Amino acid sequence: MRKRKLCSVLGSPVLFCLAVAFASPAQTFTTLAGFSQASGFEPFAAMIQGFDGNLFGTTLQGGAAEGGTFFQVTTAGQLTTLYSFCSQRNCADGLYPHSVVVQDQSGNFWGTTKSEPPYGYGNVFKITAGGALTTMHSFNGTDGEQPQAGLTLGSDGNFYGTTSSGGANNGGTIFKITPAGTLTTLHNFNFSDGNYPASALVQATNGNFYGTTSFSGPNGGGTVFEITPAGSLTTIHSFCSESNCADGEFPDGTLIQASDGSLYGTTTIGGAVSGCNNANCGTVFKLTHAGVLTTLYNFCSESNCLDGGQPAVGLVQGTDGNFYGATTYGGANNEGTVFEISPAGKFTLLHTFDGADGASPNGALMQDTSGTFYGITSVAGPDGGGTVFSLSMGLGPFVKTSPSSGKVGTAVIILGNNFTGAKSVAFSGTAATFSVVSKSEIQTTVPAGATSGRVQVVTATKTLKSDTIFRVTK
Repeated sequence: MRKRKLCSVLGSPVLFCLAVAFASPAQTFTTLAGFSQASGFEPFAAMIQGFDGNLFGTTLQGGAAEGGTFFQVTTAGQLTTLYSFCSQRNCADGLYPHSVVVQDQSGNFWGTTKSEPPYGYGNVFKITAGGALTTMHSFNGTDGEQPQAGLTLGSDGNFYGTTSSGGANNGGTIFKITPAGTLTTLHNFNFSDGNYPASALVQATNGNFYGTTSFSGPNGGGTVFEITPAGSLTTIHSFCSESNCADGEFPDGTLIQASDGSLYGTTTIGGAVSGCNNANCGTVFKLTHAGVLTTLYNFCSESNCLDGGQPAVGLVQGTDGNFYGATTYGGANNEGTVFEISPAGKFTLLHTFDGADGASPNGALMQDTSGTFYGITSVAGPDGGGTVFSLSMGLGPFVKTSPSSGKVGTAVIILGNNFTGAKSVAFSGTAATFSVVSKSEIQTTVPAGATSGRVQVVTATKTLKSDTIFRVTK
């Protein structure tokens, strides 16, 4: 049984919703908002949940100056443009933000703009929730250019990122930037170790960072690499190592470290399906830190790619332990799909886009602390510029920590819902002092005696645990 609900409110901010109830009452797909030229269009990166409980992201184009935007959207679908890039003379503030943003402990958001000559080589920016932007670094080509990926807030308080090109060998770079804006290049790619790193880094529980290059490497199909905070890089897998690129090619999405400690990701093309070498197929893979790769799923396994093709956006692990992602093409309408895959590789198609609800989802899904998943499509939708959508799988609420690791005394922000009247906070059973900032934010510090484990918050009505283990460092 299916039922649809359509509602809209004209004006700014925009509220638009289209709900589809599937046969399972626990699964509901909803289009929350539509992008346009005026509000910004072509969102290309995942959104994040801010400390205030709202969602934040960027659009590649559109806005008042047509250089892209930084936006906020409520979980009810109210979309607000907070900043329009290229607002400053000669686009000194950058243009074409292609990346996910990250929020620091002070509540500011950090991100990157691609830019293009003659408007520079891309920037690192900091912006408040009120839309006040500060350019923290402008790339000059020698230290990299066109950063397409977002930043990662490291456990040391610095930000880590990549540029897709430029650097000493014009193959892209890995860099570190301090909160004060001092940038250090950690690695220059030289093609033999890959080139064109276009996805964000992930810091694993061992303290090292992992990422991908889209091209080159020993087998020419892109790589997965490990880099220490000091800049020592190791290639742990080179794609197209199997005949006809059966292991996949062009790993464009951001990696995640799952609860089992392994890395999971997607390749945009390739795979074991006949005829998929250099075609719109792709894979989901698991990779150990030692470099052992297992292909969990090959796209276009169904006739006419009804399961989807080109999963370019990476994965998120839900609180049920399964992985959720999207494909930019394929499906019944060739507009992309949303899928679920178990750690054992069981694939479930959850949604097929039809254009009216958006098309070509180019940003990874994220799960907010209510348990609901949120994502974006880059084009189509009610106003033609892409959409924000939600997917409820009936999963319960939880809490997130920022950062996800730290030593005793480290300040930690806990995100969640309905914190008013919270009774206690504990790190792996060790009680911590805390203050409730709002219904969605708690401030605390890592208590003496704490060990690595889940963070628990007892609210007025229920007990909530963190989605990942908080790692207590020395």
